[in-house]
Amino acid sequence: MDNRAKRRRATGMIVFSMLIWGSVGVFRRYLPVPSAFLALVRGLLGGLFLLGFQLIFKKGSLRALRPRSALALCASGAAMGCNWIMLFEAYSYTTVATATLCYYMQPTIVTLLSPLLFKERLTGKKLLCAGVSLVGMLLVSGVLGGAAQPQQHIKGVILALGAAILYSTVVCMNKALSGIDAYSKTTIQLLSAGLVMLPYLLLGSGFPKGPVSAVTASLLLVVGVVHTGLAYLMYFGSIEQLRAQSVAIQSYIDPVSALLFSAAFLGEALTVPAQIGAVMIIGSAIISEKAGSKPELR
Repeated sequence: MDNRAKRRRATGMIVFSMLIWGSVGVFRRYLPVPSAFLALVRGLLGGLFLLGFQLIFKKGSLRALRPRSALALCASGAAMGCNWIMLFEAYSYTTVATATLCYYMQPTIVTLLSPLLFKERLTGKKLLCAGVSLVGMLLVSGVLGGAAQPQQHIKGVILALGAAILYSTVVCMNKALSGIDAYSKTTIQLLSAGLVMLPYLLLGSGFPKGPVSAVTASLLLVVGVVHTGLAYLMYFGSIEQLRAQSVAIQSYIDPVSALLFSAAFLGEALTVPAQIGAVMIIGSAIISEKAGSKPELR
């Protein structure tokens, strides 16, 4: 296979992985299980899927991890699990579109934190993009719409922003961890994200009440294996063949497809101010990325 064919294949893989991630919110709406239980299943199934792939195809080296690095990855994985809970709960209180856009404030949060944590220079262009993104978030949330918003909607917005802040900590922790291959890093994080839910579920009785139906079990399997394990596998399998900027730009298929899926399958339509806000959030993130800020994925 020549280089051009490899790039086409890699592009198809990354686009497909973004479309898979973009449909997570729709699947969550059809899963009648507590958010913590869904996070447990997603983390464990996704992590075991990647672990099996590593063992079979000799990708990465888990044994080469230092104890301190492994501990840091477990901590970031725990933050990832808590981030999932908040995002899944946000889907229950507001629309998938609104929750997704508020969650996608994460690149802006990382940009604003980078000068403090990593001594990175915050250019005027990046600062302007951050400001535009913040205004876009206010439009999406309805705060600037003039009309009073239902309490549940506001709660969903706050939960989605909380999830964005939590995932920003995961991104910042990952940036501080160098010399670890992506497969090993993600495997440990996913397994930790799932395992950290166990004490919470056992103490809070967060397991589903009554038997789980065959449909629910099938959807849980799809979210764990396809939306997590397979999607991450395709993502990592494609980025080696593509330029960093191409990967970053194509990652914005994730939030855009989430908006389209929520409209097509859930009948959720954005208001005109929210549509403007969506363009501001995604557009400013793309421009900021071109200025040197690379977005992270869920």
